[in-house]
Amino acid sequence: MFKHILIATDGSAASEGAAKLAVNLARVHGARLTALFVVDYPEFGLGEESPTAFKNFMASAMELAGEAHGKVQALCAAASPAVDFHPKLVEDTTAPDGITRAAREDGVDLVVVGSHGRTGLARLMLGSVASKVVAESPVPVLVAR
Repeated sequence: MFKHILIATDGSAASEGAAKLAVNLARVHGARLTALFVVDYPEFGLGEESPTAFKNFMASAMELAGEAHGKVQALCAAASPAVDFHPKLVEDTTAPDGITRAAREDGVDLVVVGSHGRTGLARLMLGSVASKVVAESPVPVLVAR
């Protein structure tokens, strides 16, 4: 049923749980799995004010992306049969926009995202990447808690 699954990963516990689910789905369906990491640039002019600070920010973001991709890749390699793994990184966009854009551009059948399960005021204050992706995605979205 699924041929190409997109897992949004940021290395958090919520995204690790979602990655396990996505890898299992990809294994069962013989689908390829794209692990997406989104680097959302700070809004406070970090590069304009301090090129060194922006360089440090990007180095840290790339390190986090590598770690997050590495976790998903390890899950894909450990699956039997192994899952076809493809890392992807997008920059300078919000997580929901990067995820939905990648879903459109890459022609995926399913997007899997983790949810921190925030409710009430915390959800209103912080927003919800998962709920924004559900609202904007061109394909079905599976939200893993």
